[in-house]
Amino acid sequence: MRSGSGGRIALATKFAGWLDRYFYFCMTLLVAAVIVYGFSHTVGENLIHPAIPRPRLLYFHGAIFSAWLMFYIFQSVLIRMRHVRVHRLTGWFGVALGAVVIPVGIATAITMARFNTQHELDSDAAADMIVPFFDMVCFTITFALAIYWRKKPEFHRRLILIATCALTAAGFARFPAHLLPPTIFYAGVDLLILLGVARDWIVNRKIHPVYRYALPAFIGGHVVVMYTMIHHAAYWMNFAQAIIGRAP
Repeated sequence: MRSGSGGRIALATKFAGWLDRYFYFCMTLLVAAVIVYGFSHTVGENLIHPAIPRPRLLYFHGAIFSAWLMFYIFQSVLIRMRHVRVHRLTGWFGVALGAVVIPVGIATAITMARFNTQHELDSDAAADMIVPFFDMVCFTITFALAIYWRKKPEFHRRLILIATCALTAAGFARFPAHLLPPTIFYAGVDLLILLGVARDWIVNRKIHPVYRYALPAFIGGHVVVMYTMIHHAAYWMNFAQAIIGRAP
C-alpha cells in the first residue's frame, strides 16, 4: 500500500517538475495550433482566393500578428535553452512589435467593418467590431504590464502568455460550430488562461496574483462583450456606426 502511494507521489512530483520546465513553451505551441486551425477554415476564401479583393491592410495585419506569434515562440525557445541574455536583448524588438500590433489591430477592425458593410458581406459588422476592440484592450493592458514587470520573470512570463492568449479570440471564433459554438468562442481564450492557473496550482500549490486578477477580468469582460454583440446594445452600436460612417 505504501509502495503504491509512494509511486503516485513520485509520479506527481515528476509531472510537476515537467510542467515547471516545459509549460510555457508548450503553451506557445498550443496557441499557434489554435490560430492555425481556426484560420484554416477561412483563409482560403478571405485571403487567398477572395471573391472581392480585401483591403491591403488585412494582409499587413496578418503578417504582423504572425510575426508576433513566431517571436513569442522564439523567445520561449531562448528561455528553454537558457539564453536569458539574448532573450532580454531581443525582447526590445518584441516591445516594438507589440506596439505595432495594437494600432494595426484597431485599424484593421475598423477597415474590415467598413468593407463588410459596404459590400454587404456582414450585416452585423458594426456589432462584431466590439470583439477585436476588446481584444486589443486586453492585449494592451497585459502587454504594458509585462514590459513594466520585465525584470520580474514570474510576473512577466504570465502576462506575456495572457496577452498572447487575448489574440487567440480570432482563431477560436473560426472554429467549427460543432466544436465551439459561436456564442461562446471566448471560452477558448479563458480556458487557455485557466491552464496557466492549473499549472500554478500543480507546481506551486498556489495561484499567482497575475492569474487571480486577470482571469476574472477576462471572463467578466468576455461576458459583457458577447452580450453587447448579440443584443446589439445601443451604447456600442451608436459608437461603432459612427466610426464606420453609417448612421444608426
